[in-house]
Amino acid sequence: MDPLVVVAKLQKVLQENLQRVGETMLNGGVDNMEKYNYMLGQARAYQYALQEISNLLKNKEQKDEQGNVIDIGKGSSKN
Repeated sequence: MDPLVVVAKLQKVLQENLQRVGETMLNGGVDNMEKYNYMLGQARAYQYALQEISNLLKNKEQKDEQGNVIDIGKGSSKN
């Protein structure tokens, strides 16, 4: 299996779990402060993992790209 497919699936699972935690918190699924702090910790962990994966992929993408950059400069705007 291609490593990028594995990473994409992992990102999807993490994003779904983050979404589920957020929805639970917003829909009143938290009945005490201990549960709130636990779920907040889960959300932060999912966000951290997603950010780290994104950073790793960003480095790979930068190495793979050919370098086609278009400078649009400070063109005039039409009002």
